[in-house]
Amino acid sequence: MKHLVSRIASALILLGAVGGASAQAIIQNSEVQLGVGQFGALNVGGGSSATGSGTTTVGLRSVRTNSDSTSPGCECEGWGVGLRSTGAFGQSNNSVGGVQNLSLVSFASTASTAVSVVNVLGATGGAILQVTHDYHPIAGTPYLYEVLVSIKNMTGAALAAGDLVYRRVMDWDIPSPGFESVSIQGVPAALGLANGSNLYRSDNNGFNAGNPFSFSSYGLQNQNFTNSEGNDQGALFDFEFEGLANGATRTFSTYYGVAPDKAAADLARSLVDGDSSDVEIGLYSYGSCTSGLVGCDSSTGAPDTFIFGFGAAGGVLVPPVTTVPEPASLALVGLALAGVAGVSRRRKLNAAA
Repeated sequence: MKHLVSRIASALILLGAVGGASAQAIIQNSEVQLGVGQFGALNVGGGSSATGSGTTTVGLRSVRTNSDSTSPGCECEGWGVGLRSTGAFGQSNNSVGGVQNLSLVSFASTASTAVSVVNVLGATGGAILQVTHDYHPIAGTPYLYEVLVSIKNMTGAALAAGDLVYRRVMDWDIPSPGFESVSIQGVPAALGLANGSNLYRSDNNGFNAGNPFSFSSYGLQNQNFTNSEGNDQGALFDFEFEGLANGATRTFSTYYGVAPDKAAADLARSLVDGDSSDVEIGLYSYGSCTSGLVGCDSSTGAPDTFIFGFGAAGGVLVPPVTTVPEPASLALVGLALAGVAGVSRRRKLNAAA
């Protein structure tokens, strides 16, 4: 119980750390550097001059080579969430649509972590969803960052299956526009909730907005492909979710990272839990260079294979739906805390006697 109370207190302190108007962070571990904006999308200024492009904006960057993958040419990386029943949505993408229908709740960061919490605003200006993007390194491999995404239903009513949708989109520019080799893998043959998959659409057009209700294709929609070259392209993934009770939260894992080549990236996708016997990231996109960097080899992915992926197999996002505690559960926690306090008080009284 002491550990639980400590975790709750720490979470409240973190969520209470509200950033200013220009809140952002450049975070890193030994291999991966990320520029995280206050609304949860990548690409922030203030970094060193990137190898091959010269940009000082940090998106997803290799610490080892200092090459960036999402900031050269176009800061086209972002996310969006929406409700099909009303058409309401919120999005963050520096270059395509900007920030729309979002209000900042909090932004907090350390040298290696960043947490953005925002509200999505409905037609009347009230919060209808709350979205948290929690960026942090993982113990299993230095080549990946986990981005834990949590979407809370604040509409005042239960959401039907398929109503809630989420998008993540990126334009791969490695090391500059048009020099990238792009792959998308793990797209199931049958898409959508009706077929048992959260994924309902993928594409290689990285210039789509974060708004999940807008879309245009670059020709590789809902396809698995490897080493698509010769075009300025990226990756897009659209998801739909199971029904969600009012006040409940849907949580799932996404990942950003970079490895020295595709073989190392493949291994990293199986080392999320530290055990290489199974693959935790089954749906993903790789971006690597075709030229412009020393040692560039699009077939092997050297010198950098940039990674974006989901904790998903067959398009099914994990972990599953998580809900807020029921009133009875909260009451039990309260009783437990009261019991601990009572025991402590009795011990003090006995000691005094």
